[in-house]
Amino acid sequence: MADLKALHRLGQAMWIDYIRRSFMTSGQLDQWIKRGVRGMTSNPTIFDKAIAASDDYDASLRRQVGAGMSLPARYEALALEDIRLAADSLRPIYDESEGADGYVSLEVRPALSNDTQGTLTEARRLFAMLARPNVLIKVPATHEGIPAVKQLISEGININITLMFSLAHYRDVSEAYLSGLEARAAAGMELRHVASVASFFVSRVDSVVDQRLERIGERELRGKIAVANSKLTYEVFRRTFSGSRWDRLEDLGAMKQRVLWASTSTKNPAYPDTLYVDNLIGPDTVNTAPLETIEAFLDHGRLEKTIDDGLAEAHRQIGRLAEIGVDLDEITEQLQIDGVKAFAASFDSLLSSIEKKQRALVSPERA
Repeated sequence: MADLKALHRLGQAMWIDYIRRSFMTSGQLDQWIKRGVRGMTSNPTIFDKAIAASDDYDASLRRQVGAGMSLPARYEALALEDIRLAADSLRPIYDESEGADGYVSLEVRPALSNDTQGTLTEARRLFAMLARPNVLIKVPATHEGIPAVKQLISEGININITLMFSLAHYRDVSEAYLSGLEARAAAGMELRHVASVASFFVSRVDSVVDQRLERIGERELRGKIAVANSKLTYEVFRRTFSGSRWDRLEDLGAMKQRVLWASTSTKNPAYPDTLYVDNLIGPDTVNTAPLETIEAFLDHGRLEKTIDDGLAEAHRQIGRLAEIGVDLDEITEQLQIDGVKAFAASFDSLLSSIEKKQRALVSPERA
């Protein structure tokens, strides 16, 4: 049986990829914190499920009726309250760890994924409105998102860079973080407690690569490429956060931008349900997972450092993939595009859910 506190002693923090009003107000989050959870993440899909499938938000939705608020503003009011509740529950971890953990993330609107200036404006506004040191604003690692990350880090705004699928994405993201810190240092500003994580999506890579492998009759690499891709990214992380450039920033109080393994629930039922947790455990990492995956890990997960295991084999597997004509770069670029579209669709669904809920709450049938 695994243990989240023991996992942390191996260098990995477990965060919950979930949010819902009653999860905080009922004390469930506090219980998970006692068990060793050290942070939370959210996204439009999670909020959509929380609002559409529960009555947790009904009182807040009733209060919004007649207030003249736009649908995005109604969502934002609900989300901000949830994020503040989560941040307050996680604050003791933030304080005890001196800013290393205890964070909750809120995403900028997906419509801004390809809008640098819009992302900057919204990230600044959300960070100011939340008014908590232990929140991370999620910005996608798109071509337009990367310069926003650099600028926001230089302003001291905590950022979770999301929708990374490739080594190229990771290199761009880590460079934006380092450059942002350097710009902040050059301006004579404090680097301590400027936090960032680099969210690298795992299971979706296997979902697509396995389909390509199935079509060409290749069996050996199925279920292997997502972990291999992640291990190679961690190898680059270790090189990036060592050496003279990083040492100068660390001496000024900078924190490493940890790699956060995202999309770690298993999509293929033929694979072990802890596949993307067991094989990516190592120092300076975070794994954010839904409650079901965390429960599975606690029940039968592999509690040992595994991030360096099979690194040479991971290089061979990625090389073999190219040899048989499967273009991982093309796949990961499309995954990012599809990820932006999926979150945009979830956001639209979320707004629709809010509108339908409010109509039902004020209808005679519900009175």
